[in-house]
Amino acid sequence: MTEEKVSPLRQRMIEDMRIRGMGDKAQNSHIRAIKDFAAFLARSPDTATPEDLRAYQLHMTEVGITPPTFNARIMALRFLFGTTCKREDMHQHMQFRRQPRRLPVVLSVQDVSAVLAAAPGLGF
Repeated sequence: MTEEKVSPLRQRMIEDMRIRGMGDKAQNSHIRAIKDFAAFLARSPDTATPEDLRAYQLHMTEVGITPPTFNARIMALRFLFGTTCKREDMHQHMQFRRQPRRLPVVLSVQDVSAVLAAAPGLGF
């Protein structure tokens, strides 16, 4: 089995995550998100421009990335640029997506009556 070579950027990001006490799952999620971004760019993610971020967000939207995954990737990018690369200016080019709210199921009067009739010991 070959061991994956760790770039200096990735090593620094891992160290930054450890310093902040980030758990293993969160670290793995952040690394996976940055790898996806780097694959999209086809170059090191620390060279990204605001236009690259916009194109990546559009790409994620077009391929149907769910809002929770989209937002997790944005959090990883915010960490990379804000903490590891010290490029706070990139934050303004990252947008979170909202999850559409689902309406609750509303029971009809007949359904409520049936539920109450089926409940033991109410004595209606």
